[in-house]
Amino acid sequence: MQLAELLKDWPCSVTGGSIRTEITGVEDYAQAVQPGDIFIVRKGKKTSGSRFVKEALARGAAAIVSEESISLPIMDKEIPFVWVPNTALFLSYASAKLAAFPAEALTVIAITGTNGKTTVSHFVSQLLNALHKKAAVIGTVGFFINGEKQQTAYEQLTTLQAKELHPILKQCVRKGVTHVVLEASSMGLQQHRLDHCDIDCGVFLNLSEDHLEDHGGLEAYKRAKKRLADLSKKLVLNGDDNFCRSVGIYDKKKSCSFGFDNHNDLHIQIVSETVGKTVLCLQTTASEHIVEIPFVGKYHVQNTIAALMAIWRLGVPMEDLVGHMWSLKLPEGRLEKIDNPLGIEVYVDYAHTAEALQAVLQTFNRSKTIYLVFSCGGNRDKAKRFAMGAVASKYADVIYLTTDNPRDEDPIVINESIIAGFTEQQYYEIYLDRKLAIHQALAKAKKGDIVLVAGKGHEQTQQIKNQKLPFSDQQCIKDYFASLITDDAE
Repeated sequence: MQLAELLKDWPCSVTGGSIRTEITGVEDYAQAVQPGDIFIVRKGKKTSGSRFVKEALARGAAAIVSEESISLPIMDKEIPFVWVPNTALFLSYASAKLAAFPAEALTVIAITGTNGKTTVSHFVSQLLNALHKKAAVIGTVGFFINGEKQQTAYEQLTTLQAKELHPILKQCVRKGVTHVVLEASSMGLQQHRLDHCDIDCGVFLNLSEDHLEDHGGLEAYKRAKKRLADLSKKLVLNGDDNFCRSVGIYDKKKSCSFGFDNHNDLHIQIVSETVGKTVLCLQTTASEHIVEIPFVGKYHVQNTIAALMAIWRLGVPMEDLVGHMWSLKLPEGRLEKIDNPLGIEVYVDYAHTAEALQAVLQTFNRSKTIYLVFSCGGNRDKAKRFAMGAVASKYADVIYLTTDNPRDEDPIVINESIIAGFTEQQYYEIYLDRKLAIHQALAKAKKGDIVLVAGKGHEQTQQIKNQKLPFSDQQCIKDYFASLITDDAE
């Protein structure tokens, strides 16, 4: 595509070079520039991309795009320099246009919320598969088509950057995918990663305090989330959540709510709960349905119904969906049960907010002894640590504090903030080696007890200072039980 064609619908000014220059890609990371790419100069938290213009040109950049008014050190006056008002927006637009706007050929569902995005996105895909639709999921745990993980070389993010997202959407079109389910993170929305992705239905699950330091406060976090409403043709809202309900006030015509309160468009009633099963009554003004789901707890109920509502809003009759709800399965790292020979109930979950941790702990039988292994991430969201400590202390019998992704923070300081939320009588131990903490909990637990390892879920690394070290909670647990078998054999 010629530069002139790429720019013709975008506000900009061009100096130097030729507008007939052929453009083959778009990149904002100088080290990844390929010959023919546009290099987009982005301002980061610590530095500006203008420092890397020479490197981008040396690697074959065909044009430079910047929102800075100052002239950049162009090495070759034959290279076009393009000024645009907003480079993040242009990156989104250029990525979509170079891929021929693939989202327009797909039905796209985007899901946002502090908790539950991954679970709901996979539930939506599973329901679509049950309806014989070919569906893709792009989110925290990777890229999936019909439940099978696809290999990509991209950095694992909740919401992919636009330069990566649109080529994947184009790949989906080529593979015959009809529906794509995206996780829409607050940072992804704020950074315009989905601005030129045609979204048919946006789903709002909940909002609690998370990523506040990244956004600069709660109101900025809310504004970032609300951007999904502007980008979506239809909305599904958790009407029991104050923030989600507020989104619907401004978009009444395209919004539809679900929840336990009877003011919602779809009213949920729990008929019965038994081990591993909940029976629900779902009521609309036009119909009533009895639904069975293979989970217990309000949080799981909300997630399953959010998935059902997303597809219903696209025109699929409710009666075609309710019969498939029993077959739903949680994705990797979400209340994932690890089988073992000792009869201990061992689970791994991604819960890293107070609300998510409470939702998981509430699903367990309180008559059983609950061992909890967790901590909080470093360099962010310090305010939630006390709340997570309070939730942990309310539901867990024994707590093993350890390390999550401490990054540059002292894990001792992180854990002290968590301990401040404990009740005075709470029993806990601290092992900063996460492997040791997990093994200590497993060694203490007996048959029928519950061990929950929380905070990292699907993650395969642990970030300590500037290093990402290989670490998997699931593998750590499996190694422990394997070592017991080895010891017995000897």
